[in-house]
Amino acid sequence: MRFGVISTAKIARKDVIPGIQRSDHTVAAISSRSRDRASEVAETLGIDSAFGDYETMFAEADIDAVYNPLPNALHAEWSQRAADHGLDVLCEKPLTVDTAGAVDLFDYCAEQGVTLMEAFMYQFHPRTRRARDIVENELGEVHTVDASFKFSLDDSSNIRLDPELAGGSLMDVGCYAVSAARGFLGEPDRAFAHARDSRDSGVDTNLSGVLAYDDGRVASISCGFDGPRREHYRVEADDGWLEAPNCFGPAHDQSVSLTYSVDGREVTETFDPVDHYQLQVEAFADAVENGETPPIDQAETLGNMRAMDALARSADTGEPVDIASPE
Repeated sequence: MRFGVISTAKIARKDVIPGIQRSDHTVAAISSRSRDRASEVAETLGIDSAFGDYETMFAEADIDAVYNPLPNALHAEWSQRAADHGLDVLCEKPLTVDTAGAVDLFDYCAEQGVTLMEAFMYQFHPRTRRARDIVENELGEVHTVDASFKFSLDDSSNIRLDPELAGGSLMDVGCYAVSAARGFLGEPDRAFAHARDSRDSGVDTNLSGVLAYDDGRVASISCGFDGPRREHYRVEADDGWLEAPNCFGPAHDQSVSLTYSVDGREVTETFDPVDHYQLQVEAFADAVENGETPPIDQAETLGNMRAMDALARSADTGEPVDIASPE
């Protein structure tokens, strides 16, 4: 598969483009609002073609698919424009600014006959899959999950602090914590959250919340841009627990581990370095080639968006918010 990349965003340059290049697929073109910037990155990363605007790349580049790492508020528009050219779309998380937008985007891409997948790379790491397997098959009844993703954001001009671009810690890193909790517990029934805007930026810079289940299970969610980096989840069950540090963004050359305990027997499993961006791209390309539903499908994306919408509404209103079941 030949990819065209929209923008020279850091995640594209540092993570996704190298991941594609480690696979059997290629990055054939890159575009930016600045032709000079696109050309500079293309030369540095060994990409054949560079374009000074996205639409021209869609129309003229020899590509099959687009990777979209634009700011959150631009995901839907430029994914639709790529679909207009018959290009399959791998779009960064969160797919859109809310659930309604995600539904519309999936419908639009289906009408254009192209595949759309939200890029949630950590789900392709072998540790993530092993953790879910342990929780499902080795631990007893799970009652609590705690998931957190925080880091220190020092740049006051960063797009993550721009409300016009759908910034905020929930959208940027809280989506990982929500995804992890849902991966262990399934779809929650209601949400309650409190948010803080420590920069007077118009977006949440810290958010803490609860995803509650009618059967009494609960997940605590925290995310933020203030303080030391923390990526962690812990699952508590009647007969044991499981936890994993550095669980969302390990480097491709970094080994990782998880630890779990069942009936007092504690086990640590270590995983060799792997590029989960590469694995994500390969899974997406395989789905397109085989005409299959991608592994991060519409139901998965909409489930995460519904929970995030409810947390955001609760933080705004100060009241618990019921999470609508899918129709």
